Amino acid sequence: MNSTCYSLLDELMTNDDKEFFQVLGRRMADYRKAINITQVQLASMLGVSQQVIAAYEAGRRKLPASLLPVLAKLFSVPVDELIGIKESSTKRGPASVLQRQIEQVALLPRAKQKFVMEMLDTVLKQQQCSM
Repeated sequence: MNSTCYSLLDELMTNDDKEFFQVLGRRMADYRKAINITQVQLASMLGVSQQVIAAYEAGRRKLPASLLPVLAKLFSVPVDELIGIKESSTKRGPASVLQRQIEQVALLPRAKQKFVMEMLDTVLKQQQCSM
């Protein structure tokens, strides 16, 4: 579908749609900022322009449903939380940096996971020895 068709669909948003996509856009911007990436970097990851990301975050354009799982994985949050169906049961807001890193390590191949665990073990043992 070309951008003219998307523009027409965006113009046909109901008030409920506009409110939903504005809230989703703000949430998306918050999660993006929490992982310290710019609109330009996110646009590059998703294969769109920075202007498209800005329009999503402002709620001026409908975010395609196909991007929801991609964004949820990138932001390390469930899709339900990303779209506002449910909040995290333990706390509000994006996951801590450490939690996101742990989740990202879990996605690595086993050999790289083992390497990261060995590095952590070394650092933790050094810390214990210095106490």
